[in-house]
Amino acid sequence: MSLLSYFELAGTFFFAISGALAIKDKEHDWFGAGFTGFITAIGGGSLRDVLLGSYPLAWVSNVNLLYAILAGVAVSYFGWKWLIRFRRTLFLFDTLGLSLFTLLGTEKALSLGVQPEIAAIMGMFSAVMGGVIRDTLTNETPVLFRKEIYASACLLGAIVYLVLRELGLDRDLNLLLSVATIATTRILAVRYKLTLGGFS
Repeated sequence: MSLLSYFELAGTFFFAISGALAIKDKEHDWFGAGFTGFITAIGGGSLRDVLLGSYPLAWVSNVNLLYAILAGVAVSYFGWKWLIRFRRTLFLFDTLGLSLFTLLGTEKALSLGVQPEIAAIMGMFSAVMGGVIRDTLTNETPVLFRKEIYASACLLGAIVYLVLRELGLDRDLNLLLSVATIATTRILAVRYKLTLGGFS
């Protein structure tokens, strides 16, 4: 498998955990947790594919993504008491999912022949919409609408990827550097309470 294929499985896995943990804290309802994990994992990619007219949807054509979701929900179920001890667990899994899905969405859009500017937007859209759906289902204000640097970190990572791609950098190295850009930006923004307007 290619590095991007591993990214797809890992991003799906992390987003499934993120969604499952979000509902577990509130309801202790594992059917609800599983459903939320599933929707969080497929939401952004499915909406991206619909907008781009790419059928069948990614998770429909690749059953391994379903297995990644089931694995994520299972990890949340059996490891919940361990995972929940860490204050930033949901944040970390969400950040990993964001970083990976941004590049997946950008590459998917490019493969369908869209302009790089549109590809960057599709990458951002792929990454953030799963979290928006998760927050909506759990009755939270979607993180996209808070003051945090969230979607902008994804857009930055997509732009970095496109620039390095244009410069001819090795694809796998580019993917790793761009993912690191998104994750680092997001972590530093939360750590130091940075917003687009400065410090919060």
